[in-house]
Amino acid sequence: MYKFTTLLAGAMLIAGAAQAQTIVVGGKNFTEQQIMTAMTQQLLEDRGFSVDARGGMGSAVVRQAMENGQVDVYWEYTGTSLIVYNNIEESLGPDETYETVKELDAEKGIVWLDPSDANNTYALAMRAADAEERGIETISDLAAKLNEGVRLPLASNAEFYARADGLGPLQETYGFEFPRADIRRMDTGLVYPALRDGRVDVGVVFATDGRIPAFDLVTLEDDEGYFPAYALAPVVRAEILEAHHEIGEALNDLSARLDDETMARLNARVDVERVSIEDVAAEFLAEEGMV
Repeated sequence: MYKFTTLLAGAMLIAGAAQAQTIVVGGKNFTEQQIMTAMTQQLLEDRGFSVDARGGMGSAVVRQAMENGQVDVYWEYTGTSLIVYNNIEESLGPDETYETVKELDAEKGIVWLDPSDANNTYALAMRAADAEERGIETISDLAAKLNEGVRLPLASNAEFYARADGLGPLQETYGFEFPRADIRRMDTGLVYPALRDGRVDVGVVFATDGRIPAFDLVTLEDDEGYFPAYALAPVVRAEILEAHHEIGEALNDLSARLDDETMARLNARVDVERVSIEDVAAEFLAEEGMV
């Protein structure tokens, strides 16, 4: 009996030691990332881990923190790693983008877990009713209208307007051009109400932004595949994943439940309905039976 008790106590001690390590969960400084940081924290705490959540970081900062071992887990976008962190300018499809960053980042001790179906890439959006009335479903449809001389003013943030893989190359790819007088440069957050209120007819948006469904907007199909894939996926330091395989299992399970529609709905709960990030995260995990 003494031997059994000793063995049981030893096993409990080992398990406790494994869970005692604090997992540092990082995150970027916009709504979608803050939701994912909160969900990851709550999910891991439910699994018995001590979690230090450090959200609200800049993209380069959180990546550097992971490379330096200061952040153990966060959610990243495949296109960001490909273009920003690994300096790959070649246009790749979604699967090839994922496989490329997975291989390159593995050399830095970073493991990409399963990608979700949420792709927070740039997109062009219109009011749903207006797009339907004009018969515009794709960017090629938009190009045809503009080339016919139809005026459809565009709202774009300054970055997309100027960047090397932004508006200029997009217009070259599709063979059209917005007249300079019809381009309104503004902060990203102002693009959505400008579209909703009819001050512009086309806007540069992020595909999973909650204001797209909330404002009855629709994104145009990128039928030429211009925009890079920005699939949302969990990334973990290899050292942490090796010690705690259950973290990978939990995050892969969560990733499998995410797509564009789901993330837009969750983002809208925060940005439009003003529900707290923590409550939105808790509600989703409970609805999915994950906690």
